[in-house]
Amino acid sequence: MSLKFSKEHEWVNAAQPEAAIVGITVHAQDALGDVVFVDLPAVGTTFQQGDVTGVVESVKAAADVFMPVTGEIVEVNEALRADPSLANTDPLGAGWFFKVKLSDPSQLDGLMDETAYGSFAASA
Repeated sequence: MSLKFSKEHEWVNAAQPEAAIVGITVHAQDALGDVVFVDLPAVGTTFQQGDVTGVVESVKAAADVFMPVTGEIVEVNEALRADPSLANTDPLGAGWFFKVKLSDPSQLDGLMDETAYGSFAASA
């Protein structure tokens, strides 16, 4: 799986640009603690890169979820809405937040690969 990471601690799996998968990173869920609520965007909504797309709330804090790439929401993870703890137990798998149809796939080039993100997260 080839993931790209944002400085706001979201990840993108763009193996399918028509439905790229977005979620929060292991680092983000570690910092948040136990996730108790997620506010997911509406299907059909278009966001620009950097826009706030939702909120994740934990027992410690609430944090905005940012759009790592410009595009249209094509699916949200209803299982995550029903069981927000999936963001903790499987943040890079079953805990995904939404799928987006990429408007500009070249934006992926501006995101970090796993090695660069690991260094970034360790220094944060």
